[in-house]
Amino acid sequence: MKKITITFTSLLFAAFLWGQQIPHPSLPYKMEELSSPRFVQALELSKGVCIIPLGIIEKHGPHLPLGTDLFEARQAATEAAKKEYAVVFPPYFAGQIFEAKHQPGTIAYSSELMWKMLEETCEELARNGLKKIILVNGHGGSTSFLEYFCQSQLASRKDYVVVLFRQEDDPVHSKEIEKLRKAKLDGHAGEEETSMMYSIRPDLVDVGAITKESGLDQKRLEKMPFGYTGIWWYAKFPNHFAGDVVVPDKELGELIFKIWSDQIVELIRYLKNNNSIEQLQEEFYRRAEDPLKKK
Repeated sequence: MKKITITFTSLLFAAFLWGQQIPHPSLPYKMEELSSPRFVQALELSKGVCIIPLGIIEKHGPHLPLGTDLFEARQAATEAAKKEYAVVFPPYFAGQIFEAKHQPGTIAYSSELMWKMLEETCEELARNGLKKIILVNGHGGSTSFLEYFCQSQLASRKDYVVVLFRQEDDPVHSKEIEKLRKAKLDGHAGEEETSMMYSIRPDLVDVGAITKESGLDQKRLEKMPFGYTGIWWYAKFPNHFAGDVVVPDKELGELIFKIWSDQIVELIRYLKNNNSIEQLQEEFYRRAEDPLKKK
């Protein structure tokens, strides 16, 4: 009888927990994997924090997949969400990539569509309760666009915040990374990106194709003084590939992902436990509506 009583009590307690919808430890962090009821649980566990991993569809040298930036940003975001729960938005590929339109496979959306896609995505996430949005960018060509998008959040009142994650140098691991590096020129589809892809999807890295095209700087506008032009990248790297020594190193790739994801974790934790951005943003909106009003 005692065993039956204990079992019945346990069932009642389990039912109570289910009724309270306490998030389960195995709750998916990928938004597309959540059912609608479990999405409500995810809101609670994430405290409204959502990560949008942003990439692009473009050439990555002759040896990496078109979706390299998508794979990398998604990997960093999901690894972070495993350590500190946050909802991770599905792969997002609408960014700035006009400079690669001459290469097969590039998908370059208009500026208007890029803006509206991101704006409405953020608005829809906020409408669903995810009001602390982190942009994790895997594509260097979108950086200026994303910074301006964040700045534009001050143009009109928002009930959510958008934060662009900015990775910083890691003094703890920087020496280790330098020991592993072999390249002097390492940029787009170079040693680091190749090693990152090799660490997560070696099946998509065509090692034999690496030397089929040059990744060296062509320096075709080197003599132009004091100016910036949109054709600068094409002038330097027309093959959409920037690297001199490209040898995939799994250890290097894993280390880069660890640094990236660990720093995202810190930002997630800050946003979960701190409302300073929301408070400052709301203060700004009030003052902007009547700038002559005394504080």
